[in-house]
Amino acid sequence: MDINELARRGGVSVATVSRALNGRPEVSPATRDRIRALADELGYAPNASARALASRRSGLVGLLWDTDYRSGGRQHPFLQEVLVGLKEAVNEHGQGLILLPIAPDDDPDGYVRLARQYTLDGVVLMGVDECTPSVAGLLSGALPCVALDLAVGGPRSASVSSDNVGGARAAVRHLVAQGHRRIATVTGPTDLKPAAERYAGFRRELARHHLPCPDSYVVAGDFYADSGAAAMRRLLALPEPPTAVFVAGDAMAIAAVQAAQQDGWSVPGDVAVVGFDDIDAAGLLRPGLTTVAQDYHRFGTTAVGLLAELAAAPPDRASRTVVLPTALVVRASSVRTPLEEEATP
Repeated sequence: MDINELARRGGVSVATVSRALNGRPEVSPATRDRIRALADELGYAPNASARALASRRSGLVGLLWDTDYRSGGRQHPFLQEVLVGLKEAVNEHGQGLILLPIAPDDDPDGYVRLARQYTLDGVVLMGVDECTPSVAGLLSGALPCVALDLAVGGPRSASVSSDNVGGARAAVRHLVAQGHRRIATVTGPTDLKPAAERYAGFRRELARHHLPCPDSYVVAGDFYADSGAAAMRRLLALPEPPTAVFVAGDAMAIAAVQAAQQDGWSVPGDVAVVGFDDIDAAGLLRPGLTTVAQDYHRFGTTAVGLLAELAAAPPDRASRTVVLPTALVVRASSVRTPLEEEATP
């Protein structure tokens, strides 16, 4: 069933069918309703390629995700949650999501060509190095681009991030309220925006409570489990180990709890642990992991909304960042029971 057959059966021109299906005012309401009902009855669907050629819009949003950047090919700890949020958001806007192939880093026009090839309405960037020529070339062009947890600039760019500073401060504030004064942290790579902001929030809240932060209480991780386990063992081996640890990502925090338990330490009796992300596994850990929750669905809806806003904005619009709120989810890994408090030296 194509538009020509639909026009023949409806006794109207192809142009009238097109106008009726697109709600154009030149077609009377009665004709519009009759053509739409006939299209539903016959199972007619507009040809996506033809509509894209006519409107220069494909209804496709590209997702640029580099599986090798910073991860050695490992899956990002909360990639799945963000993908679900993005997929739901593009569906709500009547669009589709396509994963872009990785372009060579040294080709400044690589992603621009891909965007033209797929006639993309916009691109969402996540987990990429914004300084490579291929990504920088995309950001400097006219295509709307929204970056997740990246600081970007460009004539049609915006970014979305969580309140990493505020979330880290809430985590430290909670630990202080639990009576802890020796609080350490396991950071992510601090040249990445989320890790740097979480570390800044950690330091700021410690300073507000006039608590020290010796260098030995700051251990660098990489957002993946092995580094969390190694960092916790390093902290607990100190002559005066911390009584609480804020870990900048849940994958590291879960491994840190397990490493402490394997070495005979009680969590939270000997050491309390707070993570960041609230991935699904955080609630399955025993004890359950206290963590800072991010709203992954809002990441997706906000990113797609910004793409539409950028498409309608003037080309000289200033780049901006939308910061989404976080929330502390308190579970057993950071809350001492009365019995545990009595047993702690």
